Amino acid sequence: MHDEPNEFLVRAGCFSTEEKHAVYRAIHTRRDVRDQFLSDPLPDDLVRRLLSAAHAAPSVGFMQPWNFLLVRDDERKREIWDAFDRANREATAMFDADKQAAYRALKLEGIRKAPLGICVTCDRDRAGPVVLGRTHNARMDSYSTVCAIQNLWLAARAEGVGLGWVSIFHESELKRILGIPDPIEVVGYLCLGYVDTLYSAPELEVKGWRSRLPLDELIYENSWGDRPSAFNTAAGVIPVEAADQVPPASSD
Repeated sequence: MHDEPNEFLVRAGCFSTEEKHAVYRAIHTRRDVRDQFLSDPLPDDLVRRLLSAAHAAPSVGFMQPWNFLLVRDDERKREIWDAFDRANREATAMFDADKQAAYRALKLEGIRKAPLGICVTCDRDRAGPVVLGRTHNARMDSYSTVCAIQNLWLAARAEGVGLGWVSIFHESELKRILGIPDPIEVVGYLCLGYVDTLYSAPELEVKGWRSRLPLDELIYENSWGDRPSAFNTAAGVIPVEAADQVPPASSD
């Protein structure tokens, strides 16, 4: 380790107004894409930029526990979809009867339609048995990998690429299909592809599955359940452009 780390410090400063708007727009218009993928392949240089953004994520003890397994082969995608379909039928049965019809109506076709799949994994042994920052919370490496996925997601939004996170599968099946060793944890299977439309709000909100919770109900101060005594909800809010909207398709 360097004894004089100050030589690596660089000047910090806020972004320009335009840059701030771009960051917040990516955050607020990011969507979990399930079905709207175009078939056009993603160029290699674009995929590399997205992976570079993911690899720039923070990680506990700087262990960088992630790997990115790219899936382009149609036969491999079919196997993954079959594993998803089996798990999805199990998931359907877990909901109450009044929810099952709504669940079945959700189109979950990203695995087959998206030109690129990325299986993001976590190698929990990458930095040895004792990791700075993981000594008292063993899940910090998995949380770090989720940060990498969020980086990738926001970069994809900025590039006009849709991303859907598939979590409905048995991990053992996905490991078998992709040849992932047992000690490695599968954190997520991501579907990526160009999109020309996105929902103006999260799809599950648009379709009535759940509504976004009011932020003020989620903020406490100093002790659980205690509301902030003074919190200017309007201060510092940056207006964010909504995702471009298109008129609904004709029913004819």
